[in-house]
Amino acid sequence: MELRRVSHRARSETRARLGRWRSKRWHVAQASLAAGTAWFIANDLLGHTEPLFAPIAAVVSLGTSYGQRLRRVLEVTCGVAIGVLLGDLLVRAIGNGPVQLALIVALAMSAALLFQFSQLFINQAAVQSIFVATVLPTGGAAFTRWTDALIGGGVALVAATAVPAAPLRRPREQAAVVVTKVSALLRAAAQVMLEGQGDHGYAVLADARATDALISELQLAADEGMAVVASSPFRIRHKEGVRRMADLVEPLDRAMRTTRVLVRQVAVAAHHGRTVPPSYASLAMDLADATDEVADELMAGRQAAAAQASLLAVGEVSGQVDRSTVINAEVILVQLRSLIVDMLVMTGMDEVEAVDSLAPVAH
Repeated sequence: MELRRVSHRARSETRARLGRWRSKRWHVAQASLAAGTAWFIANDLLGHTEPLFAPIAAVVSLGTSYGQRLRRVLEVTCGVAIGVLLGDLLVRAIGNGPVQLALIVALAMSAALLFQFSQLFINQAAVQSIFVATVLPTGGAAFTRWTDALIGGGVALVAATAVPAAPLRRPREQAAVVVTKVSALLRAAAQVMLEGQGDHGYAVLADARATDALISELQLAADEGMAVVASSPFRIRHKEGVRRMADLVEPLDRAMRTTRVLVRQVAVAAHHGRTVPPSYASLAMDLADATDEVADELMAGRQAAAAQASLLAVGEVSGQVDRSTVINAEVILVQLRSLIVDMLVMTGMDEVEAVDSLAPVAH
C-alpha cells in the first residue's frame, strides 16, 4: 500500500513538472532564440569581442511571464545598461577592489533611485555593475559593453511582441474547466440527495473544497491573456474577446462558492439522515445539464448566450418544486436558485435581471 502511494505521488509530481515545462516551453524557446540573436548581432555583425551582456540582457528582460512584459523589458534593459556603463567607467577610473566595488554599487543604485526607477531597475543596475567590476574588470570597453546591453534589450523588445495564440485561448478553456467542475459537483450532490449516504456526501464535499486551485488558474489565465493583448500589437484585435472572458472570473468564483455551500448542506443533511425532496435532486441534475451547455459555449469561445434558455427553464422549475420543513433542504433549494443566477450571469445577463428572471417559490 505504501509503495503504491509513493508511486502515485511520484507520477503526479512528474506530470506536474512536465505540465509546468509545457506551459513555459514558448518562453524557453523565445529566450534561447533571443540570446543567440543578440550574440550574433553584437559579435558577428558588429564585431564586438565576447559580447556577454547582449544575451544576458535579452534573457533577463524577457522573463517567463507575459505580465507587464514590455515595461519589464525596458526597465531591465535600462538597468543593465546603466549598471554596465557605470561599472566600466568607474573600474577604468578607480580600479577594482572591495572598496571600489562598494562605491560602484552605491553609485549605481543611487543613480537609479534619484531618477525614481522601479526596484527591478535598481536591482539590475546594482547586479550588472558588480558583474563588470568583479568578473570583467578590464577598463576601456565601457561603450562597447553598454551597446551590447542595449542590443540584448532591443532583441528582447522585438521578441516580446511575438506571442503565441495559446495564452488567448487559456481563459475560456479554464473557464470551461471550472464550469464543468460545477456540473460534476451538482450531479454528485444530486446522487447524495437520493441515496442519503453521509460518507459519500463528505467525499463530495472534500472534492468541492479542493477547487480553489481551479479559480486561481482561471485568474492567472485571465491576467496572462490580458497581458498578451496589452504587450503584442499583433494580438490587439483579440482584446475584447479576452476581456469578456476575464470578466467571467468573478461570477465563476461566486458560482464555485455557491456550489461548495450547496454540497456542504447536502453532506450535512445526509449525515443526519434528513430527507431532501427528490425534486431537489432532479433540479440539481437539470441544472447540471444546463451548466454543461455553458461549458460547451465557453470552450467554443462564445459568451454562452445559447445556454440562457435552458437555465431560464430550470429557474422556472425551481419555483414549482415541493417545499420541505427541513432547514438543510430549504438551504439546498436556496443555493440551487443562487447557482442558477450565477450561471445566467455567465450568459450575459446582469445580476438584477438574472434574479428577476427566477419564478417565485411556492409556499
